[in-house]
Amino acid sequence: MKKEIEMKMAGELSRLTNHTFKFDERIKEGWYSAVYFLKTKEIAKRYKPDKIVTMQFFQKEEAVLCGIDEAIALLHTFSEDPEELEIHALHDGDKINPFETVLTIRGSYHKFGFLEGIIDGILARRTSVATNVYRVVSAAKHKRVIFMGDRDDHFSNQAGDGYAAFIGGMSAQATHAMNEWWGEKGLGTMPHALIQLFNGDVVEASIAYHETYPEDELIALVDYNNDVITDSLKVAREFGATLKGVRVDTSRTMIDQYFIRNQHILGSFDPRGVNIPLVKALREALNEEGYHHVQIVVSGGFSAERIREFEKNDAPVDVYGVGGSLLKLSVGFTGDDVLLDNQPEAKAGRKFNPNPRMEKVEMPHY
Repeated sequence: MKKEIEMKMAGELSRLTNHTFKFDERIKEGWYSAVYFLKTKEIAKRYKPDKIVTMQFFQKEEAVLCGIDEAIALLHTFSEDPEELEIHALHDGDKINPFETVLTIRGSYHKFGFLEGIIDGILARRTSVATNVYRVVSAAKHKRVIFMGDRDDHFSNQAGDGYAAFIGGMSAQATHAMNEWWGEKGLGTMPHALIQLFNGDVVEASIAYHETYPEDELIALVDYNNDVITDSLKVAREFGATLKGVRVDTSRTMIDQYFIRNQHILGSFDPRGVNIPLVKALREALNEEGYHHVQIVVSGGFSAERIREFEKNDAPVDVYGVGGSLLKLSVGFTGDDVLLDNQPEAKAGRKFNPNPRMEKVEMPHY
């Protein structure tokens, strides 16, 4: 069956639905809602069932919006009489400004209000990841970036984070789950554990990998012995044109053996971890032996700021692997009730802020 994201990109579907998101049914029972929302729901139903409220959502950063389809699907799935709600919204992937309204919901409070906090949380996480990814991809100047955040958060977040990373501009991701909502498969080659099984012999580990997965692009991990140039050349000499690239993942507390052998170049930079002089020396060593085709992949603690530093100094990196920095929650959303029966009624400092960029949302037909 065709994925909803494929239907959406083909213009056959306006927004993703719960067929993609597969929500926990306990949301309907209020299991994930703050208790004060549940109490307010009951009071509203008892005393003010005919009052119509307008709820609007915004945040305070320059950001890439994500989570809108998910929030709308949540409303369509769990609100009471969802066809009676009037919803206007922007789209996943829209660039948004501070305080810009991204979503409004109009209807009886008791039918949807208990979902407010969940919507805030969806928008906050998805938009944070999408924005972080957008900044990293922009810093990399359109070089390939791989999302390697599987070890930086709870596994249950992978599908949503992977979709947000896709919206932010990243199409290469480490696990199949990260690709679940938008259709590709996970990407990756070898971890340090594989090399350990071959007693630290990177060449033997690479041979085993290539013989087992001959259709894969061969990218050898070369920092296991903390001597990336020596091991990169060993693998390149063994595989020649078959070797697609080498990945450097040196710990931030280690100094590669290249600097131990060449201490005369030390003193003007931090030699720990993956650094610009090490990457330049590796590129030069590969080129000297004719391995111009071998790409250099770097990973380990990369962020948008660190990538910008590498690019500013013309570090010969072909691919960046980025993980934890992409999952930091940097954007928070707020939902406010701003109109009551279409008249201004909101807490001090808040007011209805219409946004002509938003579109009216229709109920899905299936």
